[in-house]
Amino acid sequence: MDFNEANLIVKYSHKISELAKIAAANNNIETEMYEKYDVKRGLRDKNGKGVLCGLTEISEVTSWEEKEGKRTPVPGVLCYRGYNVKDLVKTCVEENRFGFEETVYLLLFGKLPDKKELTSFYEMLAEFRVLPRNFVRDVIMKSPSKDMMNMLAKCVLNLYSYDPDPDNVSITNVLRQSLQLIAQLPMLSAYSYRAYRYYNTNDGSLVIHKPVNEYSTAQNILHILRKDNSFTDLEAKVLDVCLTLHADHGGGNASTFTTHLATSTGTDTYSSMSASLGSLKGPKHGGANIKVMQMLENIKENVKNRSEKNVYDYIRKILNKKAFDRTGLVYGIGHAVYTVSDPRAEVLEIYAGKLAEEKGLQEEFELYENVAKAASELICEQKKLDKPVNPNVDFYSGFVYTMLNLPQALYTPLFAIARIAGWSAHRMEELVSGGRIIRPAYACVIDRREYVPIDKR
Repeated sequence: MDFNEANLIVKYSHKISELAKIAAANNNIETEMYEKYDVKRGLRDKNGKGVLCGLTEISEVTSWEEKEGKRTPVPGVLCYRGYNVKDLVKTCVEENRFGFEETVYLLLFGKLPDKKELTSFYEMLAEFRVLPRNFVRDVIMKSPSKDMMNMLAKCVLNLYSYDPDPDNVSITNVLRQSLQLIAQLPMLSAYSYRAYRYYNTNDGSLVIHKPVNEYSTAQNILHILRKDNSFTDLEAKVLDVCLTLHADHGGGNASTFTTHLATSTGTDTYSSMSASLGSLKGPKHGGANIKVMQMLENIKENVKNRSEKNVYDYIRKILNKKAFDRTGLVYGIGHAVYTVSDPRAEVLEIYAGKLAEEKGLQEEFELYENVAKAASELICEQKKLDKPVNPNVDFYSGFVYTMLNLPQALYTPLFAIARIAGWSAHRMEELVSGGRIIRPAYACVIDRREYVPIDKR
């Protein structure tokens, strides 16, 4: 921000504050009006079930079982192209290989690759990781931002200018653009963070490593971010599991729906992806694991003796709005879609435990387990629920990233690095099968008014 801009903000701050009060007063629609017009707020019905507004073959989120017209909560299941994500993770771990690239292939092309196809896909992604000449210098280094998601969106939009055919929405061209973005997003995230650290902190060094062609996405992320390039096999494998679990989550989550919405207008790939990045940046969508980390730090500060009873007592204070941020929320517990359990959290809990053991952080992991147990029981007790409330994937992901020594500034970009695979698949699905601009209806509920000349107001 330059001097003149800062002066303008100061000069008009009071006036803008007054105008904001007027704007707020004239943009308030009473809750009763939504009920009167039977509006599904948030595109959900009264039971929280999403309003059906599209079809997809890419991924499925299951949390209910319907029999004879009755819905019964069941353990959550997440499937990519019909395959249970737990099976994808389990098989890759058992075969001692990385699974994210296979997941990307599956989401994009609707089939599991054989060895030859997967090897070829690895090689193509490795070549696509290379950013355009001078891009780091001209785009990333010249105006680093303190927010990595904004930097990512800026970088993605700038890539439009380097594309020889940016507006072509044929599947061939969109696939090429998508593969490049999937490969380059880890580089853009890491380099943006390094530039920010260099210009805005006391870290006087600027270290930018090139990716290694033979490495997986997870390995390259750790390789690029660490000054000494070193990491353990377990660290890379656990990060790979995180990427696999976050690669897609049905078509109705906010950022993926944004992909469908933007794509339906016929816009270019870079505009569509930057719109999805903006949606994911919102703390109600992509930033939940940071709130979990902040909550756990608060618990550690205030519960010195972490006995089960003391943890329960403090969670009760949080729920009663007497501790932490006074919202009454225990972050990372429960999910808008999953009812009984989040399958991603079940998988990540296992690998968080393994990583904690390698790092000597078993006591920290035990605290997470106790908080989850206490929160589940106390929320059920407080809200008189007859079904359990369990951790979601965000409850463990932040802890995993911390153990991997990854900065909080990159938690949401890591989500984007994984989810862009799903966005790309949904973009192509919308282009092939959508055909119509997405245009839901809004009822205008203000009375008609006669225009008043300015000298009579």
